[in-house]
Amino acid sequence: MRRLVRMPLEQLQPVLLELPPPPDPTRPVERVDWRSIFGNDHPVELEVGFGKGLFLVTAAQQCPQINFAGVEIEKKYVLYSATRIVKRRLPNVRLAHGDVRGFLRDRVADATLQAMHVYFPDPWWKKRHQKRRVFNEEFVSQCGRVLRTGGKLHVVTDVEEYFQIITGLVAAAPVFQLLPPPRVKEAEHDLDYLTNFERKFRKEGRPIWRALYERVQVPSDALDPVKS
Repeated sequence: MRRLVRMPLEQLQPVLLELPPPPDPTRPVERVDWRSIFGNDHPVELEVGFGKGLFLVTAAQQCPQINFAGVEIEKKYVLYSATRIVKRRLPNVRLAHGDVRGFLRDRVADATLQAMHVYFPDPWWKKRHQKRRVFNEEFVSQCGRVLRTGGKLHVVTDVEEYFQIITGLVAAAPVFQLLPPPRVKEAEHDLDYLTNFERKFRKEGRPIWRALYERVQVPSDALDPVKS
């Protein structure tokens, strides 16, 4: 892969969301104040594992009334994507480097996100590595917690086996309702794709699986696994 070009770190700082050290169990959890971060009270959407940032760049340009945040575990992609955002002077994007599972659990308050986007998550093919997959019961539970009622969970993958696991996990969560997947339009140019992976796979003619869920309000007793 060719070297990713990025701007100096000091020029990228305005779009980088610094994460604190692991929480101290003896002190209250410090949640993200989205209004303070973005300087407005616009709705916030979060992308999990944004890679080279195509979705965030495109969505932020098309929807300036929405704030977008992204969490990516590969630092080189965080800095590369931050460069793309700074060059375009997009005020409604913030990026964080780290593990999204800890970020959701320790930093995001209840019902503060309008949508979550999980596109082409790493399938971790080797059996001994599959515990690293982002989708598990805890992740789905955290998604249900941080999404507001009516919020959307967008999922796209090129791995059918992983897709079946994902849909099974989400189907088991009573706070999510399956919706028809969004219509896929023909790309008008080389950047008119959801992500770089989608562009690659669609051009290769490979199948892609998509799901869209809505966070719904359910009776509190429906969330209790032990019912009287």
